[in-house]
Amino acid sequence: MRIRSAAGFAIIDLLFVMGIISLLCGIALPRLMAARGSAQAASSIGTLRTIGSGEVTFAITCGSGFYAPSLSTLGKAPAGSNEGFVKGDLATADIVIKSGYQFQIFATPFAGAPDTCNQIGLGLTGLAFKAAGDPLDTVNNTRYFALNAGNLIWEDTAPLFPLMPEFGDALSGAPLNR
Repeated sequence: MRIRSAAGFAIIDLLFVMGIISLLCGIALPRLMAARGSAQAASSIGTLRTIGSGEVTFAITCGSGFYAPSLSTLGKAPAGSNEGFVKGDLATADIVIKSGYQFQIFATPFAGAPDTCNQIGLGLTGLAFKAAGDPLDTVNNTRYFALNAGNLIWEDTAPLFPLMPEFGDALSGAPLNR
């Protein structure tokens, strides 16, 4: 006759512990996703402020009062400089994905616009601009942001970029601070 040792775990103990862990994960995971969405939204706001600052600097110093029509032209360095008006990954393409958001700029070309100090070309810059940050994960993050030449960031739960005017108030959404 063999006597079993009581040392160790029984399968029921293991199932009980796994149940508790899965319950805790079920409680924590939605909060973790919400915190992730908030962090991405904060990063998006910072990126739009950088874009707005870059556009204003471009217009004052290089564009003769006109705005850059895209992120890649805003990132193009002027003659005698190594850096554009936005740096890093924002300057690499016209549509940039950063921190869970997609960013883009648009400015309606003004035919009378002069060439810029970074040789974008005649008539390609605009009198105003609009920029947007749209979330990639629209299930866990429904905060859309946009900015225009008024340098005011707007927020909504739907995309703002398609109907955002290049200057003035957005047709929907709310300003972050006035």
